[in-house]
Amino acid sequence: MTTLSATLEGIGFWCNGLPSWQAARDYVRTGSLPEAAPARPSPQLLPPNERRRAPDTVAVALEAAMAACRTAGRDPKTLPSVFASAFGELAITDYMASTLAQDPRSVSPTRFHNSVHNAAAGYWTIGTGCMAPTTAISALEASFAEGLIEAMAQLAAGAEAVLLVGYDSAAAGPLTNVLRSDGLLGGALALARDARAGAPRLRASLETDAPHSEPGPLARLAGANAMAPMLPLFDALALDAALTSGSAILEAGPGRVLRVEWADA
Repeated sequence: MTTLSATLEGIGFWCNGLPSWQAARDYVRTGSLPEAAPARPSPQLLPPNERRRAPDTVAVALEAAMAACRTAGRDPKTLPSVFASAFGELAITDYMASTLAQDPRSVSPTRFHNSVHNAAAGYWTIGTGCMAPTTAISALEASFAEGLIEAMAQLAAGAEAVLLVGYDSAAAGPLTNVLRSDGLLGGALALARDARAGAPRLRASLETDAPHSEPGPLARLAGANAMAPMLPLFDALALDAALTSGSAILEAGPGRVLRVEWADA
């Protein structure tokens, strides 16, 4: 794969115990968790009723996405987006499977429409009024890396800026016997095609058999979540306080990794 590049304009992050990117950065540097962190995101993008009914994956995806847009100074309604999740909303998948097995006529219409893999993308585009294209990706442990490739490829094809969001929730019911995912985790990057003063320039390329580094603080804290393969990048970005230079290795599928490097533009 030809090396892809993008300017990193904004970052959003949420996991259990760390409700913002600033909290994540502080935790990586000091090891201290903030007091009284919320148990669940509350994305202000949604009206109160929708906010309460939204699945956990939607809540965490929207919270991280809006934070990335805000720090980038980008209007979310203008951005194409890529939403990456290994498993989607597993609690609703468990509900759907058990209800269909026991009483198919009692399936909740609301839960049914929240069961689709692009539910978070749908809530996002409706909530922001965004008419730009959106993509939903699932590639198991390679989901975030493949989402990053897709977002950077869109920039290479002419998009001015693209929003990337990665998220997953906890497995539930019998699914816990076959799928490994605990807690709630979401991360987002606002990426742009052109260089921007003071913003790092990312370069990404596929490799084989590249060595992996030891898990960082975020990977140790939230490593049981299915979206944990994105955490080496967020750990490295958090350690590089000025975002001047660094690198990370991401799982990109069997026998492949995505090397991501950055330097001050």
